Amino acid sequence: MPLVTTTEMFKKAYDGGYAVGAFNVNNMEIIQGITEAAGELKAPVILQVSKGARAYANHTYLVKLVEAAVIENPEIPIALHLDHGDSFELCKSCIDGGFTSVMIDASSKPYEENIALTRKVVEYAHDHGVVVEAELGTLAGVEDEVSVDADKAMYTHPEEVVDFATRTGCDSLAIAIGTSHGAYKFKPGTKPQLRFDVLEECAKQLPGFPIVLHGSSSVPQEFVAEINKYGGNMPGAIGIPEEQLRQAARSAVCKINIDSDIRLAMTAVIRKYFAEHPDHFDPRQYLKPARQAVKDMVAHKIVDVLGCNGKA
Repeated sequence: MPLVTTTEMFKKAYDGGYAVGAFNVNNMEIIQGITEAAGELKAPVILQVSKGARAYANHTYLVKLVEAAVIENPEIPIALHLDHGDSFELCKSCIDGGFTSVMIDASSKPYEENIALTRKVVEYAHDHGVVVEAELGTLAGVEDEVSVDADKAMYTHPEEVVDFATRTGCDSLAIAIGTSHGAYKFKPGTKPQLRFDVLEECAKQLPGFPIVLHGSSSVPQEFVAEINKYGGNMPGAIGIPEEQLRQAARSAVCKINIDSDIRLAMTAVIRKYFAEHPDHFDPRQYLKPARQAVKDMVAHKIVDVLGCNGKA
């Protein structure tokens, strides 16, 4: 099947009590690992491209790699999504260039400016058969070009969601309930707690409307230990407990973003490979296990966190 929008994906996820994984892609091996896992598990999947990834790999290369993944996995629905678009021009370029979904992130702007910019993107996207994710509330942390200090983070106000969704016409809404961008999230020894009261109230205000969670990494500590074992100096990366993400996936959350988990899994495997094979120089030798690490991580998320296996 060709690339699809997220509309049908999210309707099935909402009704079925599971979430679809949105995995950030930067190169061929990541795309292969993600889609091989999704294909074998018969899971719908969203491949998302950040502004930084697009600058790194080039729009055309990424789109063609995703199109190849579609050909290789004809039995699963695959959407191509812009993650954290920060301008109308960027969203328009992705819409014109073959993306089936875009996110306009104007959450750092005043409320009325957020609405105005989101509405402008929605009008153009809908005219071209593309769906739009918007954001209300601000997550802390760092991911590519998104950087928000902890003291600038802001939970989504449930009393605003109906007005925002109605006036913008967005198709899904990313909310802030305590997740955080990047791998380094919380102080050692602390256990983050998502604000399910905020999520439940947003869902109550927007029944049937797909909610999105950003900053949802839940990084196994063994990967950080592996990186540090082979020359790294990374502090403990404490993510969102997976049981909380599973709870979110059973509610109105239809899309959960996953990125740092993949990066750390790849990095750990590559560091270990070079420690054990310091004289090797063929990229295929170390990128092959790195691709497998991506596949294993994505398979774990699909089955044990998202619950979308068998839902293609």
